[in-house]
Amino acid sequence: MPAQLCRPNLGSQSLPPTAMPLQQALHQLEIVTTGEGFTDLTPKLNNWVAASGIMRGVLHLTALHTSCSLTINENADPRVLTDLSAYLKALVPEEGFRPINGLGERRSYLHDDEGPDDMPAHIRTALTCSTLSLSIDQGRLLLGIWQAIYLWEHRRHGSHRRVAIHAIGEMNSHE
Repeated sequence: MPAQLCRPNLGSQSLPPTAMPLQQALHQLEIVTTGEGFTDLTPKLNNWVAASGIMRGVLHLTALHTSCSLTINENADPRVLTDLSAYLKALVPEEGFRPINGLGERRSYLHDDEGPDDMPAHIRTALTCSTLSLSIDQGRLLLGIWQAIYLWEHRRHGSHRRVAIHAIGEMNSHE
């Protein structure tokens, strides 16, 4: 039996007369990292959402680089971030890689234009996320109590990073 799409029965309903049109805002957040690790973007993002006036909608984030990523993760115990970093470094070692079965010789990376951490940073980014989409409710990001949004720097040395922020939603009705 073929799968069927679940569609809501809207009948002939239309938007209520009080519905607000959607608005959008676009910005680039600049972050200076000090090397491999996590930078909590949550306060800056919540401040930007509040200043945008969008009360309910969607926030889309894009890391504009190929050697860092975005993640939503634990904000209470820093050991979580330490373990995440150690695991990804073990999964993508800087020295090169062996076949998945562990047999055979280690192969060095071909791409090392910016140093030995260059190609591993690109692989780590490919295995994680370059974009995130989050809900906005009551002018704030809708996150769990122990969640934060991080820029995850995969390079050993600090960098200037940019994250595109695009919000679409309903504005504050008092404006």
